[in-house]
Amino acid sequence: MTPSTTLGALAPDVDIRTRSHRIGCIGAGAIMADQHLEAYRIAGFPVVAIASRTPAHAQAVAERHGIPTVHETPEQLIADPDVEILDIAYPPDLQPALIRQALAQPHITAILAQKPLALDLDEALALRDEAAAAGKILSVNQNMRYDQSIRVLKQLLEAGALGAPVFVQIDMHAVPHWQGFLAGYDRLTLANMSVHHLDALRFLFGEPSEISTVVRRDPRTSFEHEDGIVVSTLRFPGDVLALSIEDVWGGPREEGFDDDFFIRWRVEGTAGIAQGTIGWPHGVPSTIRYASSLTTDGQWVEPSWDTHWFPHAFIGVMEQVQYAVETGTDPELSVADNVKTMALIEAGYRSIAEKRPVRLDEFSL
Repeated sequence: MTPSTTLGALAPDVDIRTRSHRIGCIGAGAIMADQHLEAYRIAGFPVVAIASRTPAHAQAVAERHGIPTVHETPEQLIADPDVEILDIAYPPDLQPALIRQALAQPHITAILAQKPLALDLDEALALRDEAAAAGKILSVNQNMRYDQSIRVLKQLLEAGALGAPVFVQIDMHAVPHWQGFLAGYDRLTLANMSVHHLDALRFLFGEPSEISTVVRRDPRTSFEHEDGIVVSTLRFPGDVLALSIEDVWGGPREEGFDDDFFIRWRVEGTAGIAQGTIGWPHGVPSTIRYASSLTTDGQWVEPSWDTHWFPHAFIGVMEQVQYAVETGTDPELSVADNVKTMALIEAGYRSIAEKRPVRLDEFSL
């Protein structure tokens, strides 16, 4: 087979099945202004209102994106009967209270929350149960599942193109922008950066049986923290061994220093190999290349696309909420699934504290 640069049957981006449900947004920082709302503009999703902790910020973002209503407070937005879907981009210590207020509103049918859903697993489990009791959709924004390379990799795995998975690695050497509110927490990289990768691994390979995590401080991060640089090993069904590295130092970051930041991943199977990059650090599309003894005669194939993880993945995140509202079904990113990612994070912190591998069956979900 001649290596191809076309996607064929592979689908890096979602099909938009519905775009008719009115969205109210809480938060006016970069993640909302530059990612959520830009994605919704591209997709044609109707955003009817916005609010934030600073009304002037909400007003500026509303003018930028043509949002018709600006509320003085998040609580006023939640009470707005024109809002069907609540989209929250708020710190995890403040988010649960907003979710609970929204669960009590008859006009709100669904809530899209940020990750981490809460500061600890117990609070996340409580929110799961309260949403179920209220009969409301609660979804959590695990947007890396909608990165184009991760979606295509998932399709290759489901088609058996790589055979049985043997070993997988996600290798990050890049500097995230830590939000200011994180300085007040006792958890940093594992809860706020590794969560992308560990959730993506669950999405790809199922439920891990154990995790072992080691950490050291990041020399660049000035506020107090324990988990700066993080390395986790995990074991998945079929004895798949996984390694997740979050090196948020990545080397010096200063004027005149030519950095080498990247996020790469690699999956080795009994019948093939796939490897790729996540384009986020440099604002370019993610990539994938794969070779299979079953489907490509061992030759490398490199699909390509023009969309990016940021902002285009956020189309998929909100699309699955809209579709769940439209059909009365569970969202793909359900809170019932997300508490399993929260448990994995909790297990990682227990591994750090107790310096041992931690089994996931130590947690009752």
